[in-house]
Amino acid sequence: MWTLVSRGWGCARTLARWATGAALGPAPTFGAAPESWPTYRVYSSAEFKEKLDMSRFPVENIRNFSIVAHVDHGKSTLADRLLELTGTIDKTKNNKQVLDKLQVERERGITVKAQTASLFHNCEGKQYLLNLIDTPGHVDFSYEVSRSLSACQGVLLVVDANEGIQAQTVANFFLAFEAQLSVIPVINKIDLKNADPERVENQIEKVFDIPSDECIKISAKLGTNIESVLQAVIERIPPPKVHRKNPLRALVFDSTFDQYRGVIANVALFDGVVSKGDKIVSAHTQKTYEVNEVGVLNPNEQPTHKLYAGQVGYLIAGMKNVTEAQIGDTLYLHKQPVEPLPGFKSAKPMVFAGMYPVDQSEYNNLKSAIEKLTLNDSSVTVHRDSSLALGAGWRLGFLGLLHMEVFNQRLEQEYNASVILTTPTVPYKAVLSSSKLIKEYREKEITIINPAQFPDKSKVTEYLEPVVLGTIITPDEYTGKIMMLCEARRAVQKNMIFIDQNRVMLKYLFPLNEIVVDFYDSLKSLSSGYASFDYEDAGYQTAELVKMDILLNGNTVEELVTVVHKDKAHSIGKAICERLKDSLPRQLFEIAIQAAIGSKIIARETVKAYRKNVLAKCVCI
Repeated sequence: MWTLVSRGWGCARTLARWATGAALGPAPTFGAAPESWPTYRVYSSAEFKEKLDMSRFPVENIRNFSIVAHVDHGKSTLADRLLELTGTIDKTKNNKQVLDKLQVERERGITVKAQTASLFHNCEGKQYLLNLIDTPGHVDFSYEVSRSLSACQGVLLVVDANEGIQAQTVANFFLAFEAQLSVIPVINKIDLKNADPERVENQIEKVFDIPSDECIKISAKLGTNIESVLQAVIERIPPPKVHRKNPLRALVFDSTFDQYRGVIANVALFDGVVSKGDKIVSAHTQKTYEVNEVGVLNPNEQPTHKLYAGQVGYLIAGMKNVTEAQIGDTLYLHKQPVEPLPGFKSAKPMVFAGMYPVDQSEYNNLKSAIEKLTLNDSSVTVHRDSSLALGAGWRLGFLGLLHMEVFNQRLEQEYNASVILTTPTVPYKAVLSSSKLIKEYREKEITIINPAQFPDKSKVTEYLEPVVLGTIITPDEYTGKIMMLCEARRAVQKNMIFIDQNRVMLKYLFPLNEIVVDFYDSLKSLSSGYASFDYEDAGYQTAELVKMDILLNGNTVEELVTVVHKDKAHSIGKAICERLKDSLPRQLFEIAIQAAIGSKIIARETVKAYRKNVLAKCVCI
């Protein structure tokens, strides 16, 4: 990459022609008057930009794979080394989390968004196209992992040589196993002082039934044995099963919004070819678009002439409205309809929270920001909501508490939006008792995502709360403490397995509202940070639930209404009242803070009024 800078107008043009090898007339005499210099045509940088010819990669030379692992096991560092080894990026000391492009990812040191990069690698005289997808490791972003796997034929399962198999390692393995992908186990961080690769090999063999001799031992930080990973990708991961002669069939597995170019869709081609100028149709909206640009991510956008079946890249087709790009949509050529691809199972929100603009005049700006961000993060669900105290807003559904925090942080950083978030809650269900109510709600079983709308006991036959199957992996010395913690959270033990001499895998059935806020922090504190936790949806179970109102001087505050289990109502009500007492400023009048279930007051705190200082005017003699 070079740039010509010159004070002489003609001099820069002349040098530009020389640099491109174009035929020149006699060289100008430097120092002569500008009028006497010969004039040459100026070429733009776009004309110098060479487009890649993707037809030189036959299907048998393509490998599509993801890197999956638990949090902080070195996925992004391994991706950096693979990019360096294939010459995709220059080898420098500054290459840290190259694919983590979001500010929130840099600040928190975690991957939030799956990122794609196409690598070109020469092996035994053949040129291979390796499409790599780096995925998040936290349980809250497992939907990103499942979507990424739809564009792959294999995965690199990275395991820390020091920590061994963790809860999310198990979850990611079974995601890949269910998708029938080839799994290559990679043991990372073998350079650490306490690393024990042999122990980790035995864990992998026992838990995943993968022979220990298939494990690749590497140090992504130092670049040790990275070549073996690329060799294994070529040898062990099969090429995609596609047909280039069939009509176009492309799966949209991710998308972003650019305010100048519109929607940029990440696509995996299962059949056919797509090129600039083609007219394509969305199977979801049935709208027709003209393709403006296609290309691969290398890791930045690199335009190409065409994209062929088996390849992964991006496509820009002038979609200006964020609602037009649906994750899981199938794109096909105009007048050549095809059977749509299965798409993705929609994400199931586990946590709901109200979101309102700080100033109601910012409502439209915040609405636009949320629409654009949900295009990039399709696992968030949005429902319009309103509050007497906070005005118009939305009730948003997230996959977990960290997911909610990251979404809020991205709104602030990328769209400069300030919001008010209400206390997170989980979705409950109620089975209605009378046919009149069933007719009114049009269903027998209703879902409640806003605690203020929780129906009275007289209207329902039973309440249902969401439950999850939690997996905890911990050193055995902390087992007793963790079991006590789980029992205090109303959990039921389902299984207990020793994965090696020192580590235990516990499986519990948890009520979701017991783990959603502070369970993870408590688990880490009890286990000195060694335990890991992962969960998956396990449906609903019957529970004795009550709606608890918070009253200030006898007036119910709708934003503070919460749903709790009957056995824990008193302790939770007391804790909320005490926190409000510490938070509310004193006034010239007394403030009564009360927690109530129906008409029964179960807890109370009082903020005393300011008293008149009768000694203020007294003078000491």
